Amino acid sequence: MSTEQTTPAGGFSYKLTRTLDAPAVKAWRAWTTPGQYAQWAYAAAGSVEMDVRPGGAWKATMVTPDGGQFPLTGSYLEVVENRLLAIGMDVPGKPAPAVMTMELDEQDDHHTQVVLRQTCDTAEERDMAEQGSTMLLDSLSAFLADGAKD
Repeated sequence: MSTEQTTPAGGFSYKLTRTLDAPAVKAWRAWTTPGQYAQWAYAAAGSVEMDVRPGGAWKATMVTPDGGQFPLTGSYLEVVENRLLAIGMDVPGKPAPAVMTMELDEQDDHHTQVVLRQTCDTAEERDMAEQGSTMLLDSLSAFLADGAKD
């Protein structure tokens, strides 16, 4: 996995790149199917709802390692099946959603490169978001390696 951090004029950004042991269609389904997403993304059972289309809403209640729970909501800003998701995440107290992009680039029949990008307002927010995204990619990689059960 590679990691890159930048500090552009508009905020603090990170980019995570990893090669997954699965074709793009399986990685896409893992990220866009509520039942699969709940299995690998630290979501509480039954809390994931997804309307995967531009403008469609999503929500999930995330569970922390210590058992704490916090709800997340947002919408899909851009959707290109098996290729790109731009996900808006609602942030209390902020007028605009935080945006994370997930890009898939199929390398061959069994490998897909995934790239996650996000820009945050502060270095601390970026570092926390990057840590969370790294955990997600670790879990997604393990889920896909185990066969991604529906």
